[in-house]
Amino acid sequence: MGVLMSRRQTVEQVQKVSLAVSAFKDGLRERPSTKRKADAWGGRRGTLEHVVQEVQEEEEERPEAAGPSQTQREESRANRAAWERLRDGRGVEPEEFNRANRFTPPAFVRPTRELHDDEPLEISLEQREQVSSDEMCEICEVWTAESLFPCRVCTRVYHDGCLRRMGFLHNSSAVEVTETAHTETGWSCYYCDNLNLLLTEEEMYSLMETFQQCKIIPETCLTQDNFLHYKHLVHKRHFERPLSEDQEERAALQFSALDPDKKGHVEWPDFLSHESIVLLQKLRPQNSLLRLLTAKERERARAAFLPLHQDSQGLISQSECRKAQHTWFRKHQKEAPSCNVSISHVGPMSESSPASSGSNRSPQKTLLGTEQEESSRPVDWPTFLKENVIYILAARPNSAAIHLKPLA
Repeated sequence: MGVLMSRRQTVEQVQKVSLAVSAFKDGLRERPSTKRKADAWGGRRGTLEHVVQEVQEEEEERPEAAGPSQTQREESRANRAAWERLRDGRGVEPEEFNRANRFTPPAFVRPTRELHDDEPLEISLEQREQVSSDEMCEICEVWTAESLFPCRVCTRVYHDGCLRRMGFLHNSSAVEVTETAHTETGWSCYYCDNLNLLLTEEEMYSLMETFQQCKIIPETCLTQDNFLHYKHLVHKRHFERPLSEDQEERAALQFSALDPDKKGHVEWPDFLSHESIVLLQKLRPQNSLLRLLTAKERERARAAFLPLHQDSQGLISQSECRKAQHTWFRKHQKEAPSCNVSISHVGPMSESSPASSGSNRSPQKTLLGTEQEESSRPVDWPTFLKENVIYILAARPNSAAIHLKPLA
């Protein structure tokens, strides 16, 4: 498998190498102190992860006072060889990596909220964005043309071999990646597939605290009874009252959407992604959520809105806006349950459920006129984005589950 790099890429790599070498030489003259390293972890100060990191750094720095070890000298030679390859524009083949040292999962750094992310964000409808994926694999930084698999959310691309060696791609999912990565449906990389990575440390701490208080055990599956019981506890915790019948019905429909294969339980990754996106919807304003969209997602939103508005004012109806909320889960169109599916199809319900009461749902008839009036309400492009952004984000994972079911 050959490695091809353009002259522009070669020049850029040489420039990067020169800057890195200069920084490396400066670092040899004055090594950073332990205090400076601790400042870099300021965002994680007070967390268990930060405490563990400090202990590990102290243990690693103790033998360095007596001089570099044999392992450090070997790493230095390996790094020097890597700089030479980058300088010459030769790159590195995936097979040349040392699996023990190179192919390790990355440390995910949680995002932080900026001061201005609540302010209005203007996203133009007419001004299209030229989106192109990266040219080299995110892991090994090698370009091998058609063997790279692009992410449908971000610009990263990957080799299937690199993903497999890092443990992000198994034989069961390898076929899915190769079949969908270059199609309109697309494939999400391991960064974008995990909605929990959108949470800040403070938001994640809040979610973990809720799990602990509701007796949720991580890495376990949830049955429908467990799921509804958890929803009751969370609602009672925030509003000091249990779920209403309508809210319990929506929770049951959400469970069905999270269990498309009708296994009778929800897998932990799907439950965690669902709770993460629900927490984002609750805590973040819509302007903040808009800043999470990537260029590919913004272009996908434009492609969904432009065919709908027919007049010069750029308006669509509320019903068309709601229909668009279902289209983001286009991968699951054949698998997703219909909006009219009875919740009795997803398993037994509690006695307080409206499905077990046999009621005729007469309040829906009285609200029919109001719903018709609401469906005809005009929606412009900024409103369309704000009402769809949470569903665009919820559609990122590769799982067949719908992690935030739109309202009927």
